[in-house]
Amino acid sequence: MKIISVFNNKGGVGKSTLSFHLAHALAEQGIKTLMVDLDPQSNLTVQCIDASALEALWTEEEPYIEDFQDAQENSSKTFAEFIATPRSIHCLLKPVEDGVFDSFGLGEVHKLSPKLGLIPGRLSLHMFEDKLAKSWSDAFLGDPQSLRLLTAIRTICLEAQKKHGYEVAILDTSPSLGMLNRVIISMSTGFFVPCMPDMFSTFGLTNIGLALKTWRSQFATMYSVLSDKKRGAFPAHFVKFLGYTLYNARKLAGQNEYDIATAHYGYAKNLPKVIAARIPEECYSHLKLGVIGNPIGGTSIIHSHNTLPAMAQKYRSPMWKVPAHPGLQHEDKSTVSGNRAIYEEKKAMYHAFATDLMARLENLED
Repeated sequence: MKIISVFNNKGGVGKSTLSFHLAHALAEQGIKTLMVDLDPQSNLTVQCIDASALEALWTEEEPYIEDFQDAQENSSKTFAEFIATPRSIHCLLKPVEDGVFDSFGLGEVHKLSPKLGLIPGRLSLHMFEDKLAKSWSDAFLGDPQSLRLLTAIRTICLEAQKKHGYEVAILDTSPSLGMLNRVIISMSTGFFVPCMPDMFSTFGLTNIGLALKTWRSQFATMYSVLSDKKRGAFPAHFVKFLGYTLYNARKLAGQNEYDIATAHYGYAKNLPKVIAARIPEECYSHLKLGVIGNPIGGTSIIHSHNTLPAMAQKYRSPMWKVPAHPGLQHEDKSTVSGNRAIYEEKKAMYHAFATDLMARLENLED
């Protein structure tokens, strides 16, 4: 399985929208894809599941989140039976968070289509992050519970491959360089960064580069003191940087090769220099010379989609499927129909992005 994290140190860059559409594009290309919402804000989940259904899901899980052992003892179902219905990522992680290892595993996945699934997010995920932070130092001593915590998200992804045949996992993350994302990103096969062409992306990539150097050193130290058996639960290599893409840039045709405003173009052209200076070369040395300096998918998805993402979220459908959506409401029909070609052309754009991203993952072991 290829585990891909979508990350930026700044919020509001469209991570969840990009994750949602990337996953749909991969599924349409025949790659069985799993989305895992690891941002406590759960925006990706809201794009996929009706609010009332999500409220019911979270309400059912609440006893396990509050006190796992008590909920297990007072339930008529075993936890394995409980997770036979799709559950949130925090609910699945709760047994390892509380040290109840015999119940740790993956049950059913929320299926959006035969080739696309979701493990929903949950606002309470900060609790898991707190436990990770408390156990971090013990992991260097080989403490089994701490190592289970560090590898738990990766373990769930690999179980999704083993039990359900998923080939790729897309992990949506929060805009934080805290403990949770340290583990999520470091345990991934690769990650990429959606950027807006502004100074925040420049400084964001700098922060990411500094964090990667520290994380890489920390995990190398940890691996050096672990036995081969304990080391086997970790990835074969430290996470690879797959590159960046410009996203949500306003289109101004004819200005430059990116068709964006001159002021934004300066920032966009500076991003490869920031990567070369700040991101450890070892994290992208698997790519051919020059690849890392180009946006993933070229210019395929860099321009703003205006109101199209809002419509996609409303109908819980990728943009290119909105015009043919069977539940299209009367007040939206004329606007959507009049822009049908604009909606549908997004399919080729996201497919091009997905194809380039997967090419950057070739020959990488998970």
